Amino acid sequence: MLAGGIGIIPTDVGYVILGVTAEAVWKIFRVKRRKPEKLNAMCGCLEMHRDLHVLEDDRRAIVSAVVDDANLPMGTVAPGRLDHPALASLDEDVLDQTTDEGTIAMLLNAGPLLDELARIAFADDRLVIGSSANISLRGVKFRADDIEPEIREAADIVVDYGLSRWNRYGKSSTMIDVGRMRVVRYGSCFDLIDDLLQRRFAISLPPDPSD
Repeated sequence: MLAGGIGIIPTDVGYVILGVTAEAVWKIFRVKRRKPEKLNAMCGCLEMHRDLHVLEDDRRAIVSAVVDDANLPMGTVAPGRLDHPALASLDEDVLDQTTDEGTIAMLLNAGPLLDELARIAFADDRLVIGSSANISLRGVKFRADDIEPEIREAADIVVDYGLSRWNRYGKSSTMIDVGRMRVVRYGSCFDLIDDLLQRRFAISLPPDPSD
């Protein structure tokens, strides 16, 4: 991926397609038929969250409780440290597509392979950018065999690790803007995250409108 390639790997919330270079990121956009206004997310790890997200200690405690104590995946949105060298490594157009009003989103605790990729790249001040490995709006894939052929063909490597852990939800990760404490996307494990926030922090999130 450092040389411009694209990878498809399993996570606990479905298979994802990833790139590091601007060329790879935009190729992923094209092959997914993704609308230009859609934002990128970063593959994250706790080191990235600590260094890139700007949050008060009480909000960091929320993230730690979800992804560390409860071992749940969460797309985590918060104001970003935009002068960090890892973000500076992105081409300007990719950076624009990866930030929104000063916030950045990263997927945390979605499996050991994703964590390790994020950690290796971040140690070199690089970022792994990606999204779900499927044609846009056709649903997350929880088995590699279910990924559309054109998506698989765009990848230089496909890591098939069978059925994703949280497949029963049939959704991608829950994404929460921790800075403003609002739900960006209702997804896998939302019920567990919501219960934890109520019990530990007396925070009640709006219910999933699709339920």
